[in-house]
Amino acid sequence: MTAATAADPTRRTAFVAGLLYLVTFASSIPAVFLLDPVLHDPAYVTGAGADTQVSVGALLDLVNALACIGTAVALFSVLKWQHEGLALGFVTSRMFEAATIVIGVVSILAVVTLRQTEAANGDAASFVPVARGLVAVRDWTFVIGPGMAGLNALLLGTLLFTGRLIPRIIPAIGLVGGPIYLSSVAAIIVGIAQPGGIWQGIGGLFMFVWELLLGLWLVFRGFDRSSPIVDAAISRGLA
Repeated sequence: MTAATAADPTRRTAFVAGLLYLVTFASSIPAVFLLDPVLHDPAYVTGAGADTQVSVGALLDLVNALACIGTAVALFSVLKWQHEGLALGFVTSRMFEAATIVIGVVSILAVVTLRQTEAANGDAASFVPVARGLVAVRDWTFVIGPGMAGLNALLLGTLLFTGRLIPRIIPAIGLVGGPIYLSSVAAIIVGIAQPGGIWQGIGGLFMFVWELLLGLWLVFRGFDRSSPIVDAAISRGLA
């Protein structure tokens, strides 16, 4: 890595961005299973609970949110030489995604707090509707936050595709899947589709493959050194 970085200063940028993309997978996938008790037990606040498990799941979602921001910040120093407006748009959309995820994290932790404090006071049953409302908030953040992956794919995919920074087949997957996923999220919001439906599943599969391949490519191969964007980033002071 040291020799490669000396020859191409953008190599470190690519490696960090790719690693953070892989961190989003490593944190978000286990979180889905760890949060299951609070998400699917309507009376969670009245039972014995699985607070430690749920709290770890919430922490992993927080790590996912921070890694989301990190991917965009890391890539911005290179992408801005392709199109600064689109690059800034990617950073902003990624931050919006992360902020929405954090709202869901806070909602889940609030349910845990209700169970611990109000159960001790013997009044947990009266907080069941409150807890359900907080879970509903988290469910919507899970639709809207990751739903930004479609917009992220369009912005980042366009920059990578036109800049020839990586093999074009990888951003092409994001450019095809982005509109599918965005349309499925819009359909869920207006009530003509349900979360977890086929259309969302197809779009989600595109997003999964696109981001996984992107992360792996950036970690193990980096940017294409022949891209004029890499030369521009290096010549204008990227180290």
